[in-house]
Amino acid sequence: MNSLERFIATLENQPVDRPASWLGIPTESALPELFKYFGVSDMIGLKAAIGDDIWPVEVPYNHPPANHIACAFDFAKESHSISSEERTLTDPGFFEDMEDPARVDDFPWPDPADHMSAEACRKEVQKVPEGYVKMGILWAAHFQDVCAAFGMCNALMTMLTAPEMFKAVIDRIVEFYLKAGEIFYEATKGELDAVLIGNDFGSQTALMVAPEQLREFAFEGTRRLVEQAKSYGLRVVHHSCGSVRPIIGDLIDCGVDSIHPIQALAAGMEPQGLKTDFGGKTCFCGGVDAQNLLVNGTPEDVRAKVYELRSIFPTGLIISPSHEAILPDINPANVKALFEAVRD
Repeated sequence: MNSLERFIATLENQPVDRPASWLGIPTESALPELFKYFGVSDMIGLKAAIGDDIWPVEVPYNHPPANHIACAFDFAKESHSISSEERTLTDPGFFEDMEDPARVDDFPWPDPADHMSAEACRKEVQKVPEGYVKMGILWAAHFQDVCAAFGMCNALMTMLTAPEMFKAVIDRIVEFYLKAGEIFYEATKGELDAVLIGNDFGSQTALMVAPEQLREFAFEGTRRLVEQAKSYGLRVVHHSCGSVRPIIGDLIDCGVDSIHPIQALAAGMEPQGLKTDFGGKTCFCGGVDAQNLLVNGTPEDVRAKVYELRSIFPTGLIISPSHEAILPDINPANVKALFEAVRD
């Protein structure tokens, strides 16, 4: 099987020659040690060395200082020159004290067409070496963004005390991502294989809000974003860190093909329980703990975990670290062990 055949078979819970795998997206600070350990000079060499299947393609978005679509909205009342890795959802936001939906247009909403170009999108996809699954990284984190729009505490209170205001803001955010998606998908039509979108709905121990509230306020936007991607023939990987077991069925109903990242130490995210309850209904991606195991474990510990995951999920699981961002505290020897056990 090639990488795309293996990826599709995994999503469809069909037999595979070996597990599909994804390294994730190493942070810039993690790359020097990874390159040094594997004796390579760039991501092309690193992914070839480990035998990865998926190549992530970040949506090119020109909006200084972050130049990242996850930082498209300047909601913070106090300006911050931060990277996408340092942004916060908790600062007081533009809509902090507003409850009248008519004021939604008070914010200077960006137009993605001003910060994206079809040519740049095509170039990013065309840079991907042959043989990889090409997965666009759109994020489209409408729920996280609406939290930033008010400041997280105020957002969650507004959801209850002024729901029409909350809906007005989150709907505008969804429209932004739908337009950004249209630009990206049209420019790369026939070249992309999948897209990753998502929101962090969970904490370490539970959902951040009740499932009923996510069903009322968030999942309609999720469904629209999934439907748009699928209209272009793309498979959809949905990201949410944390303990999200109570809403996995909702994400399946929204049409996602794979749920990422199985945060291994979060409550209710044990692989065997997920297999028992959802095996054959969806595909998962992740499962190799990046909070403790990949940081403090030995290569033998990592191999044992991968073998365990393979026994639970002979298919239906893309084996990957349990967070997409590979941080510099992860031992490169454990990355090597993970991918050796995938190919073993």
